[in-house]
Formats: sequence, C-alpha cells, structure tokens
Amino acid sequence: MAQDFGFTLNATDGKARTGVINTPRGDIRTPAFMPVGTAATVKAMMPESVRETGADILLGNTYHLMLRPTAERIDRLGGLHKFMNWERPILTDSGGFQVMSLAGLRKLTEHGVTFKSHIDGSKHELTPERSMEIQRLLGSDIVMCFDECPALPADRDRIAESMRLSMRWAERSRVAFGDRPGHALFGIMQGGLEKDFREESAKALTDIGFEGYAIGGLAVGEGQEAMFGCLEYAPDFLPQDKPRYLMGVGKPDDIVGAVKRGIDMMDCVLPSRSGRTGQAWTRRGQINIKNARHADDPRPLDENCSCPACSKYSRAYLHHVFRSNEMISGMLLTWHNLHYFQQIMQEMRDAIAAGTFEVWEADFHAMRAQGDIEPS
Repeated sequence: MAQDFGFTLNATDGKARTGVINTPRGDIRTPAFMPVGTAATVKAMMPESVRETGADILLGNTYHLMLRPTAERIDRLGGLHKFMNWERPILTDSGGFQVMSLAGLRKLTEHGVTFKSHIDGSKHELTPERSMEIQRLLGSDIVMCFDECPALPADRDRIAESMRLSMRWAERSRVAFGDRPGHALFGIMQGGLEKDFREESAKALTDIGFEGYAIGGLAVGEGQEAMFGCLEYAPDFLPQDKPRYLMGVGKPDDIVGAVKRGIDMMDCVLPSRSGRTGQAWTRRGQINIKNARHADDPRPLDENCSCPACSKYSRAYLHHVFRSNEMISGMLLTWHNLHYFQQIMQEMRDAIAAGTFEVWEADFHAMRAQGDIEPS
C-alpha cells in the first residue's frame, strides 16, 4: 500500500511554523518554496539543477498541460514525473486561475467554465470533475480543487458569489478526487479581503475535509499591505495540523511576511522570469545585471552565495552574456535566483526551529535596506 500523505509540525515561533510534509515520492520541508514548471519544465533549468538549489517539490500547470501536450498523452507516456524527469513531489494547480484570466474567451456557469484555447482557439470545458481527471492523469502528488478567483478590487456581492461557487466546486472536487492513498487534495479558501467571507470559506472547506488548505485570491493586484492584512487572520481560520499554501507568492519580502503569518508553502514564477530578463535577487535586494555599471565589475553577484553564477562567474561576464543575448545568461541568473529563494527558506526553517525568527527577520530587512554596494 502506498505511504499516506501526512504533515508533521515540528516547531513554531510566533505564528511562523516549520515542519515536514510526507509523500511517497519524498519529504517536503516547510516552509517550502515551489519553483513553477508551467509546461513541464522550469524554464532555463534542468530538473537535476532545480533539485540542487534545494527544491523539494515543483508546481505544474493544469491549464497549459491539458492544452499541450494534453494530459492523456502525458498519461500514456508514464505520467508527469517520468515525462519531465522529476521523481520528487509535484503539485498541480487546478487550471481555474488561468481560465479566469482569459476574460472574453470564457463563459462561466454553475457547471464549470467553457473557454477558447489561447494557442489555437479550440473550445474546451473545465469543471471540477474534469480538473480532477486531468490532475489524476498527470499523476500529481498534490491536487488542487477547481475554483474561481475574481480579480481585486471587486464588490462584496461579486466576492461572495464567487466564493460560494468555489465552495460548491470544492465539494464536487472532493467527490471526484475519490480515494487515492498517497495523494492529497487541497481545498482553496476564497473571499477576497473580506474577513467574514474568509471565515465562511474556511468553515465550508474544513467541513468537507482536505489533506491541506490553500489561501487563494491574493497577489492578484491588492498590494502587499492588503495581502498581509488578510494574512493576519486568514491562516488562523484553517486547521493547525494541516499544511497551508499561499498561492502565487512572491517576492522575497512577500515570502518572509507570509511565513511570519503562518504560511507553509508558496509558489511563484518570479525567480525564473526575473532570471531570464537580467534581474537577480540577492540578500541586498534586486540587481539589474544589464546596467552598464556591471561591465567592468569582477565581483560575483553575491559573495556569500554558492550557486554557479556567483561561485564561477563575475558580474562583468554575466553583464556581457546578457548584452550579447547568449542563452547561458538566463540559465545562470535563473539558477542563482532559485538558489537564493531556497536559501531564504532554509534560513527561515532554521530560525523557526531555534526560536530566533524575529532576529532573523530583522537582519533580513536590514540587509536589504543597505542595497547593492558599489565596487570600490
């Protein structure tokens, strides 16, 4: 029999938590940052290189994979893990967020969503049942409920209508998911920035019962202050003994602030997307390697970073390959960014376990406030 999915909370420091999610494909240390492999690849990275950065789990995208190469084809080829050469856990989103972003190309009903592919205009339908089927065909270790995510700002009536539809879809997702030992289904809390709706959503989800819970509908335009305001209370509505996943977040200071408020898992395309455009995230903030001031700089991006970009190459070289449009430029900066994000996660896990998270957080912000130091 497959090993059960489980979560062990090892330590807390204030609301910050550290623990381990157990899956048959390996343990996931929390708090965890999940690199995004939208189309069965983390752009500009080999899977083994992603693992070397410290990632325990990747995220795949249901919407993109259902359109190309299709979930059925991936299933025939042995499942997503084999297809993309990643044997550790994979979480797949439900496809709901991408479909809701299609605006005029979609039609929403109680049953689900019909939409036209952004690739070729072909017509498709996503329902809770179809989303569960696709994610089963992919072989996802952690499956997300199908939900609707309205953009913010929105009025209370629209948020309430959307949240309650998502809760009905969550119940249908739970039924369609069935009994799958070793796999987990996460419910998604919605409710915008309305505390009473967040509480109502959390109660509906916990009454259904899930292996983990996500907080959706944030990082959709509301700003960091509003997001943190919601996170002051939203995680507290969810079970203490289940992992909590904040979807689509984010920048390093967003991640630290989320962990401070009780979040266990996060994902974002930012490290890889920034890397491909010449943006490096470091402990002193963001660096644009394309700026002329780096052209003669022999220093590494970050002297305290052990990634290949920092340990083997100078800023001058990185500047050169970006200005020359060489492919290695995005590869090296993506590797650095993913390494840095995973370094943050490990430092937070260590600080929470030691009961020194507040000190670590103060040092994190103080270092970033210094900014990048000019060469002498």
